[in-house]
Amino acid sequence: MTTEWIAVDWGTSHLRVWAMRGETVLDQAQSDRGMARLRKEAFEPALLDLVGGWLGAEPVDVIACGMVGARQGWVEAPYAAVPSAPLPDAPIRVPGTDPRIRAFVVPGIKQNTPPDVMRGEETQIAGFLAGRSNWDGVICLPGTHSKWVQISAGEVVSFRTFMTGEMFELLSDQSVLKHSVSDGWDADAFADAVADALSKPEQLAARLFGLRAADLLHDQDKGTARAKLSGMLIGAELAATRPYWLGQQLAIIGAEEISQIYAGALQLQGALVDTVNATQCTLAGLSQARKLTRQTV
Repeated sequence: MTTEWIAVDWGTSHLRVWAMRGETVLDQAQSDRGMARLRKEAFEPALLDLVGGWLGAEPVDVIACGMVGARQGWVEAPYAAVPSAPLPDAPIRVPGTDPRIRAFVVPGIKQNTPPDVMRGEETQIAGFLAGRSNWDGVICLPGTHSKWVQISAGEVVSFRTFMTGEMFELLSDQSVLKHSVSDGWDADAFADAVADALSKPEQLAARLFGLRAADLLHDQDKGTARAKLSGMLIGAELAATRPYWLGQQLAIIGAEEISQIYAGALQLQGALVDTVNATQCTLAGLSQARKLTRQTV
């Protein structure tokens, strides 16, 4: 089947592409050539390396979301201010592309007070809402930079970003805790750490060093330490976001493993959680964005 359009999720670290016909995925590919690895002139070659085999004589629409639209990206796509529909404006056309493609980049969303921004998550939110009319509640998008988004009447009303995933990686790989944390998991230790951080978030810095001390003094299992570290950081995030999730309709959009970890932590607090596949939401959102490009071609 001929590729009708190409969906692109272009983040800081990775590039993922799908050959599409309508809503159907025909093929997919990915690389580690994310925004952080590329100069502006290298974006198109990085894309064509993956999608060249899908192209023919007629130009194909490429709809991209994520950090590809950042100031350091392929083309800067402006932010829309909240309150805003997840896709308030048509994607921005990338000028001067290979004649085989028409490339568009989805704009992000900003919040002036407190200052915050998102790129990529707005597309997932649009895809989630496309199949759920009149859905009001809170969406959690866990990851390197977790986001908590309040949705009302089809609009993003407010949101907050937490560097929880990045902190976990930095502490695990570059702090003194790298000697005490390794692969493995302990569900009970995770649950206890979440509860402790929720009740005493001000103790976080001390509890973190306690992981190192427990290794030195009691030879604590390094997988248990990993679960505790995750629980402490996620528990502190949940303490800060309590007004978002307490008593609210709640959905989690993310990769399966991290979504299940967040869902487990929230369910321990009595929250009712719906977990949703991130890739499906991304593709549904990019499909919605593609419809908006009809206004700009």
